[in-house]
Amino acid sequence: MKISFMLSLLLTLASLAIAQKKDQRPNIVLIMADDLGYGDLGVYGQQKIETRHIDSLAAKGMKFDNFYAGTSVCAPSRSSLMTGQHTGHTYVRGNKEIEPEGQQPLADSVQTFAMLLQQAGYTTGAFGKWGLGMVHTTGAPDQKGFDEFYGYNCQRQSHRYYPTHLWHNNERIELHGNGLMAQGQYAPALIQEKTLKFIDENKEKPFFLYVPTVLPHAELSGPDDKYYQLYADRFDEKPHKGNDYGPQATVSGYASVEKPHAMYASMVSRMDAYVGQIVDRLRENKLLDNTIIIFTSDNGSHKEGGADPNFFNSSGGLRGNKRDLYEGGIKTPFIVYWHGKVAEGKTSNYLGAFWDIMPTMVELAGTKKPHYTD
Repeated sequence: MKISFMLSLLLTLASLAIAQKKDQRPNIVLIMADDLGYGDLGVYGQQKIETRHIDSLAAKGMKFDNFYAGTSVCAPSRSSLMTGQHTGHTYVRGNKEIEPEGQQPLADSVQTFAMLLQQAGYTTGAFGKWGLGMVHTTGAPDQKGFDEFYGYNCQRQSHRYYPTHLWHNNERIELHGNGLMAQGQYAPALIQEKTLKFIDENKEKPFFLYVPTVLPHAELSGPDDKYYQLYADRFDEKPHKGNDYGPQATVSGYASVEKPHAMYASMVSRMDAYVGQIVDRLRENKLLDNTIIIFTSDNGSHKEGGADPNFFNSSGGLRGNKRDLYEGGIKTPFIVYWHGKVAEGKTSNYLGAFWDIMPTMVELAGTKKPHYTD
């Protein structure tokens, strides 16, 4: 009887985890891009955008060619990831907005794998975009297994890269110089600082670091720095007119962008650089050999705010984009790295999806199984 490669991999990882002493259980780092297409990375065929850090991660680890997100849009896909259930079972099944801020919260009865890791002694942190329950609701990060959260609680707020505020646990952090009137503090840079600090502060004990970065979701926006200058004069451009910062700005709008191709490419390369910084920080703290790193995306590439997935072949030749249930809307990059444990430079054709991650992670950590997964 033929045993799938993925099953063999999981059994190997599980046996390694069981053999380890409790204080040597692996750290788990799960990085999830926002609206990154299957074809947006060099290792998946991208020709116009540089992603050398993620490509390197794949070259030293395992690349999956047939892995799927929970579904084709943000909140239900993230719910599928956290709960280990497909969208026929997972609690959140759409982007249901709550006013004045937040989305439909996960119910108090819903179990996430972060909760199981936390109960098993892992320190847990989430840095980026949550979208599964506002502060002081049953779906807030601190109610779903995270010791620390920093970033956008509400995915509607994350339409702006210079937002009025972010959240640190239950504290609203006002971003002075922004206020939808000006572009002062760039939220992804602030979130990245907290991400790296979490690694530094928790290097002596096993941790689960969840990085649901908002990059490269619209709006198309970022500093005029080395990442943008890499592409500023590379492509033919058509300016995009949007809802600009100022008196008429709305939270969910997307600002104008003079060079949308260059800006999108710079956002993908910026995200790639952030991944490289996380790997470097793990290495500096002598954690890299005992850390499993997973990189993926929450759904297919987007077309909002001036983005042009056809120009970049962001779907990798597949039909559809974000919100489509064709392959281009749900097939996602999926890369796993663990030095000395996961085979180097391999490609797997295993057919998997977000709901496979929960049971894999809890078994890897040597903790109790979830109540139910798909």
